[in-house]
Amino acid sequence: MIGYEARQEAALSFRWRSYVLLAILGASALALGWRAANLALRDHGFLASQGNARFTRVAAIVAHRGTIIDRYGEPLAVSTPVDSVWTNPRELALATDQIPRLAAALKVDRQELTRRVTSNLDREFLYLERHLQPAEAQQIRALEIPGVYLSREYRRYFPAGEVAGHILGFTNVDDAGQEGLELAFDHWLAGEDGAKRVIQDRYGRVVQDVDSIRSARPGRDLILSIDLRIQYLAYRELKAAILQQRARAGSVVVLDVATGEVLAMVNQPAYNPNDREQFVAATYRNRAATDIFEPGSSIKPFFVAAGLASGKYDDRSVIDTSPGFFKVGVKTIEDEHGSLGVINLATILAKSSNVGMARLALSLEPQLIWKTLTSLGFGQVTTSGYPGESAGLLSDYAHWRPIGIATMSHGYGLSVTPLQLAHAYATIGALGMNRPVSFLRVDSAPTGERVLDPNLCRELISMLESVVAAEGTGKRAAIPGYRVAGKTGTAWKATAGGYSTDRYMAVFGGMAPSSNPRLAAVVVIDEPSAGKYMGGDVAAPVFSAVVGHALRLLAVAPDEPVHALPDTEPGAAAAQGVRTAALQ
Repeated sequence: MIGYEARQEAALSFRWRSYVLLAILGASALALGWRAANLALRDHGFLASQGNARFTRVAAIVAHRGTIIDRYGEPLAVSTPVDSVWTNPRELALATDQIPRLAAALKVDRQELTRRVTSNLDREFLYLERHLQPAEAQQIRALEIPGVYLSREYRRYFPAGEVAGHILGFTNVDDAGQEGLELAFDHWLAGEDGAKRVIQDRYGRVVQDVDSIRSARPGRDLILSIDLRIQYLAYRELKAAILQQRARAGSVVVLDVATGEVLAMVNQPAYNPNDREQFVAATYRNRAATDIFEPGSSIKPFFVAAGLASGKYDDRSVIDTSPGFFKVGVKTIEDEHGSLGVINLATILAKSSNVGMARLALSLEPQLIWKTLTSLGFGQVTTSGYPGESAGLLSDYAHWRPIGIATMSHGYGLSVTPLQLAHAYATIGALGMNRPVSFLRVDSAPTGERVLDPNLCRELISMLESVVAAEGTGKRAAIPGYRVAGKTGTAWKATAGGYSTDRYMAVFGGMAPSSNPRLAAVVVIDEPSAGKYMGGDVAAPVFSAVVGHALRLLAVAPDEPVHALPDTEPGAAAAQGVRTAALQ
């Protein structure tokens, strides 16, 4: 009896526990069902946003920077795709055991990488390495480290290297122009980045493009006036001359007389814009546009132009240079080779007579000289728009004194840039038409501004031909088959308290063919130290080589029978060897 009651009580207790358990299970099922319905219907927006926050990203569509090409379509600057490595430090900090692998792949110090990550935990974006090559980027991607991602960017590449480095300049790591034409036309070359919404997996790989937020606008291409063939010629000849003359620096500028276009502009020392370790201001600045110098006798043609414009002088005028020196105040102006006697203007230029030029300049109204020089572009920047271009130094004529006018007439007391000087010679070659200097290709010659009478310029060009004749100081600028007009210049360099008597600036400026000038060029050699320092010995041969080859490349018809040039350089073969070495 007692056993029966115990069994009954146990069965009742079991049923009661079963009911409670079923009730609990039922309540749980109802709660779960209610929660599921609530999440699906009421909190759907919140859950979707949380999912999007974890897997949906707004990815930038990097715009492609415009290409820079020369006048014939040769690429000078292009942007190539590269990948950059970045991380979310908070995510990477959760996988610190992966940092040694990442450091090895990036070829950086493990402790330094750890320090960078742990000291930036408050950030969600941190670059680890910029601009990896595709193979290197693939190695990083294959590691599949949480919190480490790749982003597509572009890096600027300059196919011509240092040959065109000074003109083009360079971009920074974000592909924005920093120097040269890359900076001047950054607004044209730079595109506008786009954006798109994507779904990524936990390794940062794009699984799906969701939608486009903003389309990328690529940069526009830029067509320069530069002729890469002539640019290379100028680079080669200048580098060879700098090596041969053991000079400190140098510049060459070549302009198209008919259009004002810059066909070539080179400097030494040069730099390679592809190598960021060479980005030193002393090396990458474009000396041809930014550096000023006293031009020496290369300024004399423009004082003669002022004399012709005054009406007091013509091609038959003569000036007495006896006895070979001329005292102005406390300053004595001397001719290097003694008295030349009574000579005409052509001989003054051919023999580079300081006395004759000083007498001519002092016979003119200062205002007329100043007007002539400013109309030719001296004392002001050109219209090129090149960043950092200097205006040179030309004081107002109201401050001039006789001694200042006399010294200016042979190239002291005023300063110019190689680009300014080349522009002035181009204006004479264009028969007095001052055309804007342009680094962009010009399809038709601009109108320009008439600043000198055409007949005056023809007379001056004829006089300048005598400089390159056998008796002139610039005979080594002669080009077989072409008549050349130009002027040499040799100037002492200014130092603290005066002028150095053993440091020179050698210059030659001119145009060819002089019967119908097509090219104007200026060559500047800074501090030649191999024994020769005169412009006619150091700069004139570079002019002959560069302009001569350029005329033939441009198929400019010769205007003079070809005849043997005087052998003025016993070491011509050695110079050719230096040019060859400069190319290697």
